[in-house]
Amino acid sequence: MRAGYFLIVLALLVFSACGGGDGPADGGTDGDSDTDGDSDTDGDSDTDSDSDTDSDSDSDGDPGCPPLDPPTGNIIDVSPSDVGSLQGIVAGASTGDTILLADGTYDLNGAYLWFGTPGVTLRSQSQNPEAVIIDGNYTTTEIVTVAASDVTIAEVTLQRAYTHPIHVTSSDLGDTTNTLIYRINIIDPREQAIKINPHSATAGFYSEDGEIACSSIILTDAGRPNVNTSASDGCYTGGVDAHQARGWLIRDNHIEGFWCPTGLAEHAVHMWRGCRDTVVERNVLINNARGVGFGLSNSGTARLYSDDPCPEAGGAYIGHYDGVVRNNIIFADRTELFDSAAGFDCGVCLWSACGAKSVHNTIASTGANFSSVEWRFAGSTSVEITNNIATHDLRERDGASATQAGNLENASLTLFEDIGDWNLHLQGSATDAIDMGAAVEDGLCDYDMDGDPRDDQPDVGADEFTGS
Repeated sequence: MRAGYFLIVLALLVFSACGGGDGPADGGTDGDSDTDGDSDTDGDSDTDSDSDTDSDSDSDGDPGCPPLDPPTGNIIDVSPSDVGSLQGIVAGASTGDTILLADGTYDLNGAYLWFGTPGVTLRSQSQNPEAVIIDGNYTTTEIVTVAASDVTIAEVTLQRAYTHPIHVTSSDLGDTTNTLIYRINIIDPREQAIKINPHSATAGFYSEDGEIACSSIILTDAGRPNVNTSASDGCYTGGVDAHQARGWLIRDNHIEGFWCPTGLAEHAVHMWRGCRDTVVERNVLINNARGVGFGLSNSGTARLYSDDPCPEAGGAYIGHYDGVVRNNIIFADRTELFDSAAGFDCGVCLWSACGAKSVHNTIASTGANFSSVEWRFAGSTSVEITNNIATHDLRERDGASATQAGNLENASLTLFEDIGDWNLHLQGSATDAIDMGAAVEDGLCDYDMDGDPRDDQPDVGADEFTGS
């Protein structure tokens, strides 16, 4: 890892315990990997249900990443000496309770934390995520399982889970809604860092309307040898991985290092098997084999919706409905990643994605990658690709349909302030990008990656140059 510009900025946002505020806003070698990519056995099953809202709206600039407000209601104080009782404390918590962890390391030794009661919060007392470490030691499978609504996990570090540090799932009681994962660190998961899926093939309940914000999710060189290589892809890991989920907001996170020497990792952010209305914005995705994925295969079992949100597909398999990927930095500069079996595959990958939009993203690489933005599969993919900066190809595959405007393809790395420090703000001399974007509809991308408003002649990419 490098203490580059964006990592420094994120560290100031995520780890600073000052500032106050109101908390979060509501709101393969040739790149051709054609399997459904998932051999997970922890509830990735599919059925049909429906709850219809629209999360595809622009947030009000940059809501920032302040510490959570002080807890209210019943507070349960826990110290590292209580770790043997922590599983029972979580299981016994009541709605409205806050479990407040004192600084230190909590070695779970195989125990797991199951949140089955709605409205429970787990957070650090100091509001410093680095000071509270919950360690799975590769013996605890899922460190945190969220199976109830209105649960908050905040301001802690989760490391070395044998499977997923956080798993959000529905239950026999209904949908799991309004999960908040905020200002946390996840380090070295063996499988996907945050898994989101329904628990049953038949219950018809889902994980909806959650938020993952202001967090750091990293696979380090020390953790990479522990990745699950038993799956068919040989690199069964990734950042955020969601199946059949709707209305999730994934914002202001730093996700780094998800690749393997052999095999192809899943994306830094992957929403598929019938996900809908996802907003992925202002994230910094560094040295991952794949950046953001909406959809993956063109067949299989996916969630269906009673309002038929993609009638033009004529009943074809849809991996993702609507949603937007905007104002993200997706960058790679590690020789080891480029030299790996899969390399840097794609930045924004829209496969069987109906109505998705990739707008004002910056996708850059110092080495080869298969595609900066790609859209794939005729009949099921119809997307909008607007105002993205890409140092490599924008790629249509297998007859997919895209409307394109204002993109800068095969762009020079000299457009950016300091790629060696991961600073991909535009330089004042970046005339190929400044004022060269196409107009987009109001509310789609009114602000840039820093929360600065875009003007009537928007710049291309995630940064709106302000002259400072």
